[in-house]
Amino acid sequence: MTVRTLARPKTGPVAATLTLLALFALAAWAVGDLRINVATLVDSAGNAADFAGRMLPLDFPPAGELLKLTGQTLSIVVCSTLLSVVISIVLAVLAAGNTTPHRGARFASRAVIVAARAVPDVVLAIVFFRVFGFGAMAGILAMGLHSVGMVGKLYADAIEQIDEGPRAAVRAGGAAGGQELIAGVLPQVLPALVATALHRLDINLRVSVVLGFVGVDGLGYAIATSLRELDYRRGMALALVVLILCVVVEFLSGAIRNALLRPKVTMPPPRRAGQVSPQWTMARIGKTGYAVLTLVIVLASIWGAHLSAGQFFGALGNLGHTLSLFWPPEFLPVLAGDLWETVKIALAATLLGAVLALPFGALAARNVAPNAARFFRLLIVGVRGIPELVLAIVFVVISGLGPVAGALALAVGVVGLLGKLVADSLEEVDPGVEQALRATGAGRWQVFFSATLPQAAPAFVAHVLYQLDVNIRSATLLGIVGAGGIGFDLLNASRVLEFGAVTAILALVFVVVMAVELLAVGLRRVVR
Repeated sequence: MTVRTLARPKTGPVAATLTLLALFALAAWAVGDLRINVATLVDSAGNAADFAGRMLPLDFPPAGELLKLTGQTLSIVVCSTLLSVVISIVLAVLAAGNTTPHRGARFASRAVIVAARAVPDVVLAIVFFRVFGFGAMAGILAMGLHSVGMVGKLYADAIEQIDEGPRAAVRAGGAAGGQELIAGVLPQVLPALVATALHRLDINLRVSVVLGFVGVDGLGYAIATSLRELDYRRGMALALVVLILCVVVEFLSGAIRNALLRPKVTMPPPRRAGQVSPQWTMARIGKTGYAVLTLVIVLASIWGAHLSAGQFFGALGNLGHTLSLFWPPEFLPVLAGDLWETVKIALAATLLGAVLALPFGALAARNVAPNAARFFRLLIVGVRGIPELVLAIVFVVISGLGPVAGALALAVGVVGLLGKLVADSLEEVDPGVEQALRATGAGRWQVFFSATLPQAAPAFVAHVLYQLDVNIRSATLLGIVGAGGIGFDLLNASRVLEFGAVTAILALVFVVVMAVELLAVGLRRVVR
């Protein structure tokens, strides 16, 4: 006789729902605890008008000086991105399960990638300034090594997702390990390599402004100098230049990705008798032109950054002594309270930004608002182009020193990043479900709430959790300009050479970020 019992209810979705509700309640409490409300914004309206009067008219530097600063910034950004790509390709091959069967090598490579992502680029810059002195070298190494955390992970994921058929065919032809990688793996992952590198280039351009506040040359350093001298006309003019550069890089990288990664499917022209190589079609000419242009930009950037192998290897002898200054960590009593303030800033900013990003992202999706999508896409790109540190400075001047300025600055940044992710998720839903509901006579809003939104909801949850992770890291850095949190302690500790306190701050932030990462991974598995 078979005894049947009732199936136990799954507790995973219930626990995930309760966890999300708890995070929402905690974020709402953080907004109230930080006193971010309409009254606060109204009280700051007078300061905003005063700041506008002190900022306008903008004061741009002479053309020659502006071109020099722009060239320095772009050279550092390009070189740091190139460094991250070179290191990440090696680490990704070692970290991918299908290219490195040895478990120990995979674990070590993944550990290096995670460590690079966990250490803030500002901390790396502080270390490298002690070793190499002020200049482009420290900024390139700081941004390049930190970028490995993102680029290496995405490259490893791309390698693990390849089709093993071409690789097996190359292996069957007697190819060695290196030939197998070059002929069977690299051609398949090349589109992902290019897309990730261009995306990281865009991010590093914004990061260069942050590093300017700790001494990296270029537009960021000029902005920091102007704002320290309360020259808001010059500082905001340079910030506008950075915004324009970010928007231009965004559109150029998008055009390059479309040209290289989404080629038109056309039949190749027939080869003539005796012809070995394919003919020079417009598509091939275009790709070759992009390759040559990329090589020219890289060489010009290396020359413009004034990199010296002698300076690099000559200063490496100081690295051990410099690292010894950061040990042992010194946990100051004030750090715990300031870390909690940083978490509150991140929670409040994520909630406030998401409230705006969700409708903005929906209006930027072509399948939701086809007539308004282009305008809102441009609006989101413009918001993404504003460095969050510049926003923090503006809000510090308007609302005063403290966490309110940091939360508002991050909230605006959330609209740019989360809005884009929301729009992309809505456009990637299965159109068949929408068409089936539309065929029953449902209106636009009914289709959106009954077919489009439910399909994209799991992606929304994942994006918001990712944004919370990003905001915790960003909130740490915004404290550099007085926007509250533990970042202010980080800057002060580095200025007075208390490097043990820098290590303690880094360790505390790392623990919080990893806790959020583990929570996000668990929730994403359930909501899928």
